[in-house]
Amino acid sequence: MTVVVGGGAAGLCAAILIARAGLKITLLEQNDRVGKKILVSGNGKCNITNRHIVPERFHGSDPKFIRTFLKGYELQQVEAFFKTIGLALTEGKEGKMFPLSMQAAGVVEVLEYEAKEAGVNIVCGCKVERIEREGKGFVLKTSDGQMRSQTLLITVGSVAAPKLGGNNSGYMFASSLGHALIPRHPALVQLCSEEAWVKACAGVKVPGVATLYANGEEISHRQGDLLFTNYGISGLAILDLSREVSLRLAAFEYCELSLDLLPSYSKERLTNLLTAHITKGSDKPLLLWLQGFMHKKLAKVVLEHAKCQSAQEGALNRKEINRIVHTIKHLKLSISDTRGFAYAEVATGGVDTAQIDPETMASKLVPNLYFAGEVLDVDGDRGGYNFHFAWVSAMRAAEAINRSIRSR
Repeated sequence: MTVVVGGGAAGLCAAILIARAGLKITLLEQNDRVGKKILVSGNGKCNITNRHIVPERFHGSDPKFIRTFLKGYELQQVEAFFKTIGLALTEGKEGKMFPLSMQAAGVVEVLEYEAKEAGVNIVCGCKVERIEREGKGFVLKTSDGQMRSQTLLITVGSVAAPKLGGNNSGYMFASSLGHALIPRHPALVQLCSEEAWVKACAGVKVPGVATLYANGEEISHRQGDLLFTNYGISGLAILDLSREVSLRLAAFEYCELSLDLLPSYSKERLTNLLTAHITKGSDKPLLLWLQGFMHKKLAKVVLEHAKCQSAQEGALNRKEINRIVHTIKHLKLSISDTRGFAYAEVATGGVDTAQIDPETMASKLVPNLYFAGEVLDVDGDRGGYNFHFAWVSAMRAAEAINRSIRSR
């Protein structure tokens, strides 16, 4: 019998494909239902994959592993799988692929139905506590008792999002079976700051560009929404930068963001815009004047950072305008931490892929042991890439398991 530990995206996909091959399979899920993380993905719409599948969108300690497992498994292969279970896909912004229903709950229900229809024995509320080798097979100690398996596929996910069941169990199982682990860090997560001004801007959301500096060196930049909060900063641009920030903070580097609050305006164009809106002799308060171009809370912060001496619009000089422009285009925010695994969508690190066959997802150390999904040291960018890895690693593992069992 084959046992799949973990009833998320990878576990469900693999279980369906293994059962369709006529093999006996049991899927164990610790939660009271399968697919909990799928339910909240894509703001409830489930961003299944992306049209633009390239290795650069995936990250891990072994780039060669990533290039190899992606070869031949792009959008078409994932779309074909979903077609077999009756789900049509549609394309959104940035190549994001969603179910045509735009309903994550429907994706879970269809996956669960197809698994049961194919003959998968799904056992929810079953926590695997320990896994031991027994000859060429395995003994699983679970909350429901002891279970034996000839073939084992571990798809329990990562430590991210503990409210949805994320935990260290997959790493613990892998380590107990001899596998090395790459350190885990939060990714696709909000960032914290101890600066008072950002808390004063809580609730303000603007399109912008965030540039990350670590120990004074420019590292990367991302464009998208910037959302100021009482703990720091969030938004799409921040989530996209957060992986790098998390790794830099873990290395005890000083991290600072430079925020461009009006990215659609060059410095020259913004200078001309502000200058053209100055009325000589006007007594309009400077804060009220700047509100004509940005949110009041941000305008106040910009003026404080620009250290303007003038109090009225009409008293502004060219030097002060230049300082205002520079601050709008380069507002600095120091980062003290991320919000951690509790709020992270994914985790970096995991089971070392140097010990995993990228074509079969089989362990190079333990016969009949396979891994798929986020438990491995592969994480993707925002936009459906993490789900793509889940589906593809599950497909590769299922195909390899089917071949292996038939050849016995």
